[in-house]
Amino acid sequence: MIDTEIAIIGGGPAGMCAALAAANQGAQIILMDRESKLGGQLVKQTHRFFGSEKEHAGTRGINIASMLADELVQHKNVTIKTGTTVLAIYSDDVMAIEEKNQYKKINSKKTIIATGASEKMIPFPNNDLPGIYGAGAVQTLMNQYGVVPGNKVLMVGAGNIGLIVSYQLMQAGIRVEAIIDAAPGVGGYFVHASKIRRMGVPILTSHTIKEALGTDFVEGAIICQLDNNWQQVPGTEKELAVDTICLAVGLSPLTDLLRHCSCLMKYIPQLGGYVPIRDEHMETTSHGIYVAGDASGVEEASSAMVEGKIAGLSAAESLGYNQNIQALRQECLDDLKSLRAGVTGLKIREGLELLAV
Repeated sequence: MIDTEIAIIGGGPAGMCAALAAANQGAQIILMDRESKLGGQLVKQTHRFFGSEKEHAGTRGINIASMLADELVQHKNVTIKTGTTVLAIYSDDVMAIEEKNQYKKINSKKTIIATGASEKMIPFPNNDLPGIYGAGAVQTLMNQYGVVPGNKVLMVGAGNIGLIVSYQLMQAGIRVEAIIDAAPGVGGYFVHASKIRRMGVPILTSHTIKEALGTDFVEGAIICQLDNNWQQVPGTEKELAVDTICLAVGLSPLTDLLRHCSCLMKYIPQLGGYVPIRDEHMETTSHGIYVAGDASGVEEASSAMVEGKIAGLSAAESLGYNQNIQALRQECLDDLKSLRAGVTGLKIREGLELLAV
């Protein structure tokens, strides 16, 4: 049995920041991730971040991952377990893990779940053809392994992920034939959309993919317009000659382990689906179980980092550590409020209001 004060599941931006915040208070941490290196989605994000200087605005995601990982490796209070999958969390605070093909048990006083999110898919004829990817898979291929997914791409989704990945595809010399979105407006930051439009790529809102064409792989796609009731408009079909279809249609929080802990859940579409009910300290309805990042509701990485800090500080405080925690946590709460301000944060604010009801 391995004993620790705080076990953190997920080594992405939320988990890494939670580990640092708690470890800096003096708590002993075990940080686990199933991948071979820490960073989560950051390791494939080559674009510069928005947000505040505290969340590394102006720095590329890959560099943020390296900075946080280096700090964690050097911290005497942090034990890092990569290549590790958490199999179960039991009611007696024991969790079962598989670490590099070995079965082990961890006993933790507090647990922070920062497992992130998975990509959503949408149904359409032939959506199982080779050449159809999630946007995250495309980023992994290009930014981690240096492999281009194809030559001519249809991007489905005009949120930040769809816009950013489209630009990265063009940087790699790939032609993006069009970006389509079922919504009547662009969901991502206008600065991203404007940059893409200046490069000659049409962004077609109130459009959807009707069918993927091909037998053994993608050879084209048919798109069409949607009316105000989200129904396809007959006669508006248009065929595009593409060999790749990239889906950037949203993420779903990965909440399996939260359900394992009997955390009360609530369906909030604005937050990506079912999310755990929690207080402002990021503690769920299951005592001693905290949540942070996309597992608590899909949002930008900057917000995930701040939520991680709050969860880490709160978990440490519950164990008796208190090096100015209340002031540090209030600073984080103020940062979150700022990150969620304005038009771009409206959906998140609506979701959090529904969660509190």
